[in-house]
Amino acid sequence: MPRISPYCVVLTPDEERELKRRAAKYTLPYLKVIRAKIILLAAQGLGNDEIAAKLDTRREVVSMWRKRFFEDRLEELGNALDRVALGLFSPDLIVQMKAIACEFPAVYRVPTSRWSPADKARYACQSGLVVTLSGSTVWRWLNMDLLIGVLGL
Repeated sequence: MPRISPYCVVLTPDEERELKRRAAKYTLPYLKVIRAKIILLAAQGLGNDEIAAKLDTRREVVSMWRKRFFEDRLEELGNALDRVALGLFSPDLIVQMKAIACEFPAVYRVPTSRWSPADKARYACQSGLVVTLSGSTVWRWLNMDLLIGVLGL
């Protein structure tokens, strides 16, 4: 039996217009487009399982974004990635990881072809900079800088 979400999404006309704009914008990051589509489908009354199947994502992801939108409306959809990526770690750690990323891999005795974000995260954990850190988090930190530099955000 499918689960029914306790978070019923009802959109204001302005919210619906903004979410449709985001869902159709090809220059927006993919994650933000998917978030907008999740909320638009939830507002149509679709269940989390149906939305997940339509968007080829996991039900847990749909459930999380439905809840976040229900609680914080549009503000949460745009800022969640930044909050997650930056809020759990100190700014000093982020700066240290960016400095590590700018070093030649040979400094860390790693072949140039093997200095991936996952390797940098592993190094940070092994060297005691942080207890746990994922490669995807390191990638997001570095990608944010790239977007700021390229797009002038």
